[in-house]
Amino acid sequence: MNLIARVAEHRTVRRRPADSAKLPLDTILQGDCIAEMARLPDRSVDMIFADPPYNLQLGGDLFRPEGGRVDAVDDDWDKFDSLATYDDFTREWLAEARRILKDDGTIWVIGSYHNIYRVGTLLQDADFWILNDIVWRKSNPMPNFRGTRFTNAHETLLWCAKDEKARYTFNYRAMKALNDDLQMRSDWLLPICSGSERVKGEDGLKAHPTQKPEALLYRILLACTKRGDVVLDPFFGTGTTGAVARRLGRRWIGIEREKSYAKVALERIQSTLPLDESAMAVMAEKRSAPRVAFGVLVETGVCAPGTLLWDSKRRWSANVRADGSIESGSHSGSIHKVGAALQGAPSCNGWTFWHVEAEGSLDPIDELRQKYLSNLA
Repeated sequence: MNLIARVAEHRTVRRRPADSAKLPLDTILQGDCIAEMARLPDRSVDMIFADPPYNLQLGGDLFRPEGGRVDAVDDDWDKFDSLATYDDFTREWLAEARRILKDDGTIWVIGSYHNIYRVGTLLQDADFWILNDIVWRKSNPMPNFRGTRFTNAHETLLWCAKDEKARYTFNYRAMKALNDDLQMRSDWLLPICSGSERVKGEDGLKAHPTQKPEALLYRILLACTKRGDVVLDPFFGTGTTGAVARRLGRRWIGIEREKSYAKVALERIQSTLPLDESAMAVMAEKRSAPRVAFGVLVETGVCAPGTLLWDSKRRWSANVRADGSIESGSHSGSIHKVGAALQGAPSCNGWTFWHVEAEGSLDPIDELRQKYLSNLA
C-alpha cells in the first residue's frame, strides 16, 4: 500500500488546516518543519525534542578494513549550500519552536561536533536558557577506520528552558531511582541503535541513517515530562520520539518531510504498546506533593493531642498540644522550632527529627504525614 492510500486509511499522517485551534495529537504532519510548526497555536506543547540535520557535508566513500562500505549520511535533507544557509534554517525553526513551546516547557536539541556549537549559539541568541548540556557516550561507537582522528564516541544534547525563571518539569527523584539511587549525571552511557530496534525499509536495509535509540528518548521523556504532556518532534525520522511517548503515556506530534520515513514511523508507532497504567507511575517529586501542616494531623486525630514525641535517640521528648504546637521543657512552638532549639541548631526538619512510638519502635512523624497524604489520593 502506498503512502497516500495509507494516509487515507489511517488519517494519521496529514496536513493540518491553518485556522484550526485544535492540536493534531498523536499525528505525523508530513511537510516542511517550519511551515508545519507555523500552523500550530502559540504556547501549545510541553516539550520539543529536535534532532535536526547535522550538515555533515561528508565527501567520498569510506570503507571498513575488510572492504565493506560504511553507510554515510548523504541524503539531500542533510545538505546545505553553506554554513550561512544552515544558520538561517536553524534560526527559522528555532523561532517557531519558541513560539509554540509553553512558557514552562523545555526543548532538547541533539547534534554532533559538526553542528551543535552553531545550534547552541543560535539557541542562546533566541533567548533560550540552557539548563544542561548532556554528553551521550556511545558504548558501541563506530570506529575511526582511517585512523586519522580519535574515535567519535559521543553526541551532545542541549536541554533548554524558555528563560531562566521558567518553572520547568524535572523529575529528579525518578532520575535518581533510574540511576540506582544516585543523582543522574550529565554524561549518559547508552548504546547506539542497532539490532532488532533498527527500523528497516522494504529493501531490508536500515530506513534512516541516524535513528536514535529508544533508551535515549525514554530517559529524556521520563526526566522532564508528565503523563499526558504533549511532545513535539519537528524532525521525526522513523518515529522514535512518538514510539517512546506512546509507551510512556505522553501525547506526541511528529513532523517529517520525507514520505518514506513517515511511512515506517507510522507503522512503528502503531505497533508500539503503551505500558500498563500502574507501570507508568514514577517517584513523585516532594515539591509537588500537597503541603500538610503538623496541625492538620493533630486536628484530624492522626497524631492526637497528648501524644509523646521523641528524637531518634530518646534524648528529648515533647508533648503534642491541641493547636499543633509541641512543648519540651522550657521550649514550645512548632515541631521545627523546638527541634532546632533543643539541638542548638539554626534549623531543623521536625518531620524527620521527631518520632512516635509504635509497637516498641520509633517511627518518624513523617510516616504519619505520608499515610495521611495517601488517604487523600
